[in-house]
Amino acid sequence: MTTSDPRVEIVARGYDAIADTFAGWRDRIEGDPRREWAIDLAGRLEPGAAVLELGCGSGAGETAMLAERFRLTGVDVSAEQIRRARERVPNGEFVLADVLEVELPAESFDAECSSYVFNHVPRERLRELMSRIRGWLQPGGLALNAFGVGDNPGWTGEWLGAEMFFAGFEPPENSRLVSAAGFEILRDEVVEFVEPEGPVRFQWILARR
Repeated sequence: MTTSDPRVEIVARGYDAIADTFAGWRDRIEGDPRREWAIDLAGRLEPGAAVLELGCGSGAGETAMLAERFRLTGVDVSAEQIRRARERVPNGEFVLADVLEVELPAESFDAECSSYVFNHVPRERLRELMSRIRGWLQPGGLALNAFGVGDNPGWTGEWLGAEMFFAGFEPPENSRLVSAAGFEILRDEVVEFVEPEGPVRFQWILARR
């Protein structure tokens, strides 16, 4: 996988390196709201709808659930995560690519979703990413994404034993950039849950093109 942004390359190398560690860490999360939001999204779609998941990871959990009901395309920057997703979810289509550079057909998806991926995207490029998502969605298509809630211009450091990059905006700016990209916000909530290191908060936004 190649990318023109060195910050994205850090994320790709990081998730390759910590694949096993991350899987165990994720299993220890308490109260993760991602399944509830994924069920909400699924309930708004027709069976067999085309769904795009950005940052699909290893295909665990909600990825497998979506692939059972819909025509799922997953995109991830980590070669190891994509390898695992292809093994775990053989009925899904998985693409190794940077979400900021991947080429997908215009207006080809009924919905897009991501969980805890946008906090790895350089924050000055989030509006660009939302505009790309809008272009991939059919008119009336749905976008479900989790955003970080801290004012973080960009941080690179050790996480779970590998170098990693994080960034993000506070909730009002996240909501604004979704609207500015041409979406109607349907749900917008900040949700707290518990990671192994302690409580965290993410902003979940469900919107319609």
